[in-house]
Amino acid sequence: MKTMLIVPALIAAGLALPVSFAKAGELTVTITDIRASKGALLVSVIGSEAGWKNQEKPVVAEKHVVNGAEAVLKFNLPAGSYAVQVLHDENENGELDFNAMGIPTEGYGFSNNPQVMRRAEFNEAKFNVTDAASSIVVQLR
Repeated sequence: MKTMLIVPALIAAGLALPVSFAKAGELTVTITDIRASKGALLVSVIGSEAGWKNQEKPVVAEKHVVNGAEAVLKFNLPAGSYAVQVLHDENENGELDFNAMGIPTEGYGFSNNPQVMRRAEFNEAKFNVTDAASSIVVQLR
């Protein structure tokens, strides 16, 4: 009989404990300088260094049909650090294409728009999302 009284008390005590979850914040990503009105934008929102190195799945990975020189996308994300990478896959083969000299022939970009002649590192593209609305601009090259 005492056991039956203890269980509801433990459940009630557990429900009374404060639980802290990271609140979701709305992230608006504006992608600019889309050169051609064909193909798709491959957008990845990545939440860790391991994810950036393709050792974990992205938090969000989406494909968006190109419709003009600019695209505005919205994501609801838990508070935390993220980086965004975008590929304008004009021929929709799922990869960044290069010319004979090794120069990309399709648009690509990263959050924070780092001025590097290579793929940005996670720390160069990283930004913070809080429980408030925030926005970033990714300028394609």
